[in-house]
Amino acid sequence: MESSRARAIKGVAAVFDRYHLIAASQKFAGFDLHLMQTLRIVDAAESGMVEFELCMEERYTNLNGVMHGGAAGVIFDMCTTTALGPLARPGYWDFMGGVTRTLNISYLRAIPIGTTVRVRGDVTQAGRTMAMIRGTMSSVDGKTVYCTCEHHKVSVPTQEQHLKYKIPWDELWEADKAKL
Repeated sequence: MESSRARAIKGVAAVFDRYHLIAASQKFAGFDLHLMQTLRIVDAAESGMVEFELCMEERYTNLNGVMHGGAAGVIFDMCTTTALGPLARPGYWDFMGGVTRTLNISYLRAIPIGTTVRVRGDVTQAGRTMAMIRGTMSSVDGKTVYCTCEHHKVSVPTQEQHLKYKIPWDELWEADKAKL
């Protein structure tokens, strides 16, 4: 029997899997692509928690050699959204978790180039149409918190052309439906 942690990690990885398939099919080269290629999933829980590690590369920094505030927005947007992955099912926060309604970030400390950070997202509430996720970006040991966020999402139907890209997670959904 698969552990709930392993299943939650698969739920988060499913977001990445479908994202990469869609991005490749469209030859997409947007600014979030690199992030989705370099984030490392560290942990997840079926409650809607996810943790990643990311090295603060120069592409995410400003002329002062520290993380750019706009980069924090992209990082939090993508990372906290994936916390909905373990909760997802067909028609309920499937794929990319809708659209951002608000993303409020509090910057506490600068993050220098080369620093590896831990990004955590926790779903505080997820209903049929809206969700709220809290995020933190900290040192790997958790002793230094660099910034925090509160991310509100609005659910929108996944685009039909995106659902044609099948991933292993879809088979788990089908297996769950068969058990009902």
